[in-house]
Amino acid sequence: MPVCLYCQHANPPQEIECRQCGMPLPALAVLAAQRRLRRFKWFCIGLTIFCVTMFFWLPRSIS
Repeated sequence: MPVCLYCQHANPPQEIECRQCGMPLPALAVLAAQRRLRRFKWFCIGLTIFCVTMFFWLPRSIS
């Protein structure tokens, strides 16, 4: 079920426009969600690599 990006109304799968507000529905909502999840995973992996690198690279004070 495509959800309208403007009014968040759930519409039947065959609809092109939202039944409540008339705005065009996203054509590839499922693919967009998968793409966002994939980007988020890569961001987390990159952030983890960056943090581990900084942990070993930054100087430490010896007391």
